[in-house]
Amino acid sequence: MNEHTLSLRLERVAAHVPAGARLADIGSDHGYLPVALLRRGAIVAAVAGEVALTPFRAAERTVADNDLGDQISVRLADGLAAIEAQDGITAISICGMGGETIRDILDNGKARLSGRERLILQPNGGEPPLRQWLMDNDYRILAEELLRENRFDYEIIVAEPATRQPYSAEELYFGPLLLQARSPQLLAKWQRRLRHKQRTLASFAHAQQAVPEDKVQDLAREVRWISELLA
Repeated sequence: MNEHTLSLRLERVAAHVPAGARLADIGSDHGYLPVALLRRGAIVAAVAGEVALTPFRAAERTVADNDLGDQISVRLADGLAAIEAQDGITAISICGMGGETIRDILDNGKARLSGRERLILQPNGGEPPLRQWLMDNDYRILAEELLRENRFDYEIIVAEPATRQPYSAEELYFGPLLLQARSPQLLAKWQRRLRHKQRTLASFAHAQQAVPEDKVQDLAREVRWISELLA
């Protein structure tokens, strides 16, 4: 993967960035996503934020090699601290981290949000708490995608500020739009997950140390939801 050829996962993220956006890519790594979008003329400007020095330097190199220093600002900063008011950001992408980490980045950086941006989020697991944050902070989920790449299941969640949209516990768990669509990919993902969860639940019964009852109940509820989805 490079700025010329994005991974399938990043291509699908790119597809949800509005044309002409001013993008903040948080945790930009090598900066491939904003550079690719600018090379295609899909966005007008970008901020590439990185908290770690090595990927920050890599993003700087990618931007310099593509002569895009005037349009992409590469910043060493923690989360949304990379965004300044004068950037006029209209879209934020955060990809390749746990859902809880993305949630914390959004929550810690709330003061940097204008309340008009589209969020394009690609968590590596931990989607329910991220959807919970979106619901609690008056974001409506506009689109959800599920894709499989290199034997991993990835979800993409696209949200924009809107009047409060209540989601049920099951919608937060599976994704309201994914649940509605019930695609073959969704069923295949949860078929794989169900086997693993059933084994874990069975192992709790034979554990040498008692597993907390609430943990057992939570897992049993997940197994029931997945079984109902697949029925």
